[in-house]
Amino acid sequence: MNTTRLKNKYREEIIPKLNEQFGYKSIMEVPKLVKICLNQGVGGATQDKKLVDNAVAEMTTITGQKAVSVKAKKSVSNFKLREFMPIGAKVTLRNERMYEFLDRLITVALPRVRDFRGINDKSFDGRGNYTLGVTEQIIFPEMNLDKISKITGMDITFVTTAKTDAEALALLKELGMPFKNQIQAN
Repeated sequence: MNTTRLKNKYREEIIPKLNEQFGYKSIMEVPKLVKICLNQGVGGATQDKKLVDNAVAEMTTITGQKAVSVKAKKSVSNFKLREFMPIGAKVTLRNERMYEFLDRLITVALPRVRDFRGINDKSFDGRGNYTLGVTEQIIFPEMNLDKISKITGMDITFVTTAKTDAEALALLKELGMPFKNQIQAN
C-alpha cells in the first residue's frame, strides 16, 4: 500500500513535535486530520439543472473521488426553491485520498491563487476544525480551462481531533498550510 509523503511526515515528525509542544500523556492524544470535506453551493441551480451536474463533475475531477449532489432540506419561496431540489455538490475525503489532496492543495493549488499572501488563521470553529474558502476552482491543475462554463468557488473544511483551535492551528502549520504571519503591532 502506497503511503503518501504527508502521512509519513505526520507519523515521523509532527507527532513528536506536537507531543513536545503540548505535553500529551499519550501519543493517541496528539491531534490528527480525520477528513477533508469539500462543499460547493450552486446558486443558479433553481433555473438551470445542468449547473449541479457540472459542479459534481468538477469536484469529482478535482478530488479523484465521486462527488454527490446536495438536495434542499426545505422549500423557500423567495428563492424559488423546492424541497429535495438539487442545489450543490459535496465530497468527503479520508485516509490516502485526503493526504494526497492536501499535498496537492498546499504545493500546487494555493500558490496559483492570484496575489496569494497566505491563508487566514481566524477561520477555526472553536472545536479544532478549519474552513477555507476558495473563490475559483481553476486554481486546481486538474481543471481544463476550455471546458469550464462558469467560475465558481467552494468551501474546504479540515476536520481534526484537536480539542482547541491552538492545537489544530499547530497541526495544520506542521502539515504545511501557508498561514499568514501574524505581526502584532503593540
